[in-house]
Amino acid sequence: MVDKKDDVVDPVADVEQQNENAATAEAVDDDTSNGAEEQLAELDPMAALQAEVESLNQQLADAKDQALRAAAEAQNVRRRAEKDVENAHKFGMEKFCRELLAVVDNLERAQDQISADDETLKPLLEGIELTQKSFIDVLAKFSLERVDPVGEPFDPQLHQAMTMVENPDMEPNTVMDVMQKGYTLHGRLLRPAMVVVSK
Repeated sequence: MVDKKDDVVDPVADVEQQNENAATAEAVDDDTSNGAEEQLAELDPMAALQAEVESLNQQLADAKDQALRAAAEAQNVRRRAEKDVENAHKFGMEKFCRELLAVVDNLERAQDQISADDETLKPLLEGIELTQKSFIDVLAKFSLERVDPVGEPFDPQLHQAMTMVENPDMEPNTVMDVMQKGYTLHGRLLRPAMVVVSK
């Protein structure tokens, strides 16, 4: 025979049992959540450090790039300054040389006006020729070169065509005569040669 006392459920004991079960479940949940938080705490510092390392690497790369750009800019400025100084040395006398060309032109005109057949004027002609030659030699020392293109093909970068004349004996666009000689200073055109061109 089954004891009836064993079949009866004690409500107080049942509530206590439920409370114990709930407390055990909470303890398990707490342990699980604490373990997850500890893992996240372990992962977060690693992720934070990794992000910081990447940020610092990017800053380093940017700083290197800026330093290279600054060095290149400084080198370009130095080169430009050197080129400007070189050009100032080369072409600083450009106005002065241009003024001297008028003297050379006048010596040539004087030479053309004196007849070589006149014996009385022959010493004067020789003196003008020697003066002109020494003047041209001095100009050449300072890289002032004469452009005298008789018989050469016409070059618009060096010559200025004053007129064109038909000449069957010469190729077309050939310089027949030079009305005024041109000059270059260190290879740069100072004054174009005024020429007569064949057609």
